[in-house]
Amino acid sequence: MERGNQTGISEFLLLGLSNRAEQQQLLFVLFLCLYLLGVLGGLLIVLAVSSDPQLHTPMYFFLANFSLADICFLSTTVPKMLVNIQTHDKSISYAGCLAQMYFFILFSSLDHFLLTGMAYDRYKAICCPLHYTTIMSPRLCALLVAGSWIFSSLHALTHTLLVVRLSFCTNREILHFFCEFYQILKLSCSSIVINEVMVFVFTGVFGVGPITGLLFSYVHIISTILRIPSAGGRWKAFSTCGSHLSVVSLFYSTTLGTYLCPTPTQTFNKGSIVSVLYTVVIPTMNPFIYSLRNKNMKMALRNAFNRKSVFSPGF
Repeated sequence: MERGNQTGISEFLLLGLSNRAEQQQLLFVLFLCLYLLGVLGGLLIVLAVSSDPQLHTPMYFFLANFSLADICFLSTTVPKMLVNIQTHDKSISYAGCLAQMYFFILFSSLDHFLLTGMAYDRYKAICCPLHYTTIMSPRLCALLVAGSWIFSSLHALTHTLLVVRLSFCTNREILHFFCEFYQILKLSCSSIVINEVMVFVFTGVFGVGPITGLLFSYVHIISTILRIPSAGGRWKAFSTCGSHLSVVSLFYSTTLGTYLCPTPTQTFNKGSIVSVLYTVVIPTMNPFIYSLRNKNMKMALRNAFNRKSVFSPGF
């Protein structure tokens, strides 16, 4: 069989969530609101952490980076989908599709590593409180975040370069609302054995490792909390990691639920709708999960806006 050539593919078609015209505008308004809400929530957290010296701690340092990653994660897929809905054009260029796939893998991996780093921070804060400030130094926090960026970039770049070497035939329809990695592999008319091998390698190295570290941290956190004699002390200790545990549960339950579901019995619309949870809904919810019950965060935001109102010129 004659193999196609990726240079002959100028664009792909993103089939999206629905083909019904009456649903297009509803989807546009819904995803626009979710996107703006998620970006606003993330920016407010970054503003609060950067403006309040009391929040210049490892926990909030990781939270600010996590919020920035979520903003970028949302911006990777949602704006293009909104443009396609509004213009009634489902196309995305070959280069644009590869770029979207790269940044999607990058920021999803970055979320993965940052959540593990935040779990390690809570583990040291609860299980080793006397040595916490010594262990979680600014240098270590910076190294953990920098390492997360490096490993995530390596992960995304490797998969992207391996997709570049693939050949594509006449089928250009991606059964999703963004250039999802596995959907692109399905369109290839050349061997994807190397791609699949690298998926298993990276899953083992960059997937199992951080998840093991996260589980290790929370096993020790829970065991330490249960040994606290007073109920008030247990609640206070648990409240410091309750928001993070909620985000971890939502992130991994939706991600694993999407990719571990048997695909033969699942239509692409159902798969795309489920993926909306971890690509759009969860990143939008994360800033509010972390800030709604956080008195320090609400106080920092209040002080930041009060300072802006004081220094703003009068009329």
